[in-house]
Amino acid sequence: MKIEKEAEKILEEFSRALEEVPELEETYYIVDNLNRTREDEEEKTKPGKILRNAPVDDDGNIVVERGEWTQ
Repeated sequence: MKIEKEAEKILEEFSRALEEVPELEETYYIVDNLNRTREDEEEKTKPGKILRNAPVDDDGNIVVERGEWTQ
């Protein structure tokens, strides 16, 4: 059959191509620096800067949307 002959030809070409691939040592990771850790550092935040765009009422309270219960 034509399909079988074409399949054999493809396999032969693939086998020849694989012969040209050099043998290399197996590698599992590209980089050796996995799981590096660092000391935790405190970040300085400015809540006033974050909240300055929040809507407030006349008493200075932040106005938020009341959430609805969902199931």
